[in-house]
Amino acid sequence: MKGWYVITNNPLVRDKLSGDVQVIYQAVSFEGLLREVRDRVHKGNTLLSHPLSGSVKPRETPYKSVIMMDRKGAVDEQSLALIENAMQACLKFEQKAGRFRPEVDKDFQLIDWTLLESAISSIDR
Repeated sequence: MKGWYVITNNPLVRDKLSGDVQVIYQAVSFEGLLREVRDRVHKGNTLLSHPLSGSVKPRETPYKSVIMMDRKGAVDEQSLALIENAMQACLKFEQKAGRFRPEVDKDFQLIDWTLLESAISSIDR
């Protein structure tokens, strides 16, 4: 295994990366995924991608994928600050996820996948 993994609530990411990379799929909300990431940071894992990457506002898209380094040890203060700030930023936006037509759901999945794919290619270099 590469030492890093993806945590996501996006079924497209789960399906595309299955077998290539360790994927932890959680059927949770955007905010729920950020809480899962925060809990992993508290266990010593570190962020390798920003929890609010991309131009889609938090609470507008239901999907998020985050790359994390699987390690144990002291809490990485930078990762903790990033995830806590991301969680606070979410509260500033109105909840819009779920208000769009069902076909838009696939678009949100694709946006998240595209951002993640770019981040993975930069990690693999």
